[in-house]
Amino acid sequence: MRLVVYAGPPRIPTPIFNEKVLAGLGVGLDETGRLDSYARELALAALRRFKLLIDHMKVRQTYVVATAAIRDAEDGAEFVDELNEIGFDCEVLSAEEEAYLAGEGILSGIPEAEGTVGDLGGGSLELVCVAAGKSSEGISLPLGVLRLDTSNNGERKARKALKSAIKDAGLREFSKGRPFYMVGGSWRALARIDMFATNFPLPITHQYRMKPDRTRTLRKLLRALDPRLAGAAAAPRLATSPQAAMLLDLLVDELEPSQLIVSTYGIREGLLYSKLKPAARRMDPLIIEAREAAGSEHRFGQHGDLLEQWIAPVFEDRPEMHRLRLASCLLADVAWQATPGFRAERGIEMALHGNWVAVSPAQRVIMAQALSSNFGLDSLPDPRLAQLCKDGQLKRAHCWGLAMRLGQRLSGGVASVLKKTRLSAEDGKLRLHVKKGEEALIGDAVERRLGRLAEAVGCEPVISTI
Repeated sequence: MRLVVYAGPPRIPTPIFNEKVLAGLGVGLDETGRLDSYARELALAALRRFKLLIDHMKVRQTYVVATAAIRDAEDGAEFVDELNEIGFDCEVLSAEEEAYLAGEGILSGIPEAEGTVGDLGGGSLELVCVAAGKSSEGISLPLGVLRLDTSNNGERKARKALKSAIKDAGLREFSKGRPFYMVGGSWRALARIDMFATNFPLPITHQYRMKPDRTRTLRKLLRALDPRLAGAAAAPRLATSPQAAMLLDLLVDELEPSQLIVSTYGIREGLLYSKLKPAARRMDPLIIEAREAAGSEHRFGQHGDLLEQWIAPVFEDRPEMHRLRLASCLLADVAWQATPGFRAERGIEMALHGNWVAVSPAQRVIMAQALSSNFGLDSLPDPRLAQLCKDGQLKRAHCWGLAMRLGQRLSGGVASVLKKTRLSAEDGKLRLHVKKGEEALIGDAVERRLGRLAEAVGCEPVISTI
């Protein structure tokens, strides 16, 4: 049971409250056909608390949806009636709707996604294809972690059910050689275990990638019962991780994906995304969120877009790098309130651990480098982060940061100065153009920063009047 309260831009709303209760409604469902009585009381108690919180928070609109456990249980309708008494109008999603919304959630957080989505919950597994910004209807199987048996016999049954369903739905042909997107807390726990095992330097699960053959390694780790794994995942998630790892291993065998990609977005975000108009769906969530995150942090008004346009003549970047440059510029003023010695640290923290989507771990590191250089620190504190990036990417981001730093010092953080000056790079010269009569804007600090940027991009610094 989970309550998430969102605020902010509709395209990328920010969770401002998030609470979960691992009730386990699906425990024993296959044997009894009914919801577990203890879990039921636990869930209802949580929902009563949620209702009071929603009222006190003055939440304007509430969506309540139930999934496989309620859908499959004989007494599911009675449970929904009890929710109505609490004050919730609950919609029980069909298997097809649940799969579709999981796909929509992936597209919300990873807009370029093209492959198969697997949403694993306690009571079911949904599989759905996403491509060209659209989600298919998908299928649902009663293979949730609370219903799986990891014995040899249980594994054989699960493999048989998967093989049959995947064949009937024609999923193998589409899925082979494409990414498999992992949705759900059980699979995020597997990602955290893999991060622990590989000493991954960034504790962010969204868009964490694994090679398909990692599933066998994860199963071995979980069988070994290494006590250090307790630090990688919460105890209830760790308890069902063997089931999650077994199912992922079976899916890899059947679908033959190119890679495994974790998503923190699922049916909740998919529900919100599905209600957006096409124009809103096409918006870049990274840029929207960066603009929103910096909205209350700037000194003299948000001018990140103008700063990016000002430094753009120095750089010719591919679209995927251009958007990271723009996001970095939008955040260029984000740490001015911090003590000078900690501004770079705050910028790095924002880039690495901000609530971003539509960015890979490597792209977070690129933004962190740009902001670090913008705030006066040339290199990132953890050298392992550089291993996530391709050759030349961090150097490029460092140059962005130096250009941003020059623009901020020249303008004092005021947009009107940027409008009256210009930066260009041609014929081996990095030229700063200043309006005649305002040459005094070029102080010693500005000259030093211009020289540093020129050296980094391999040019000679020149100051000209317009």
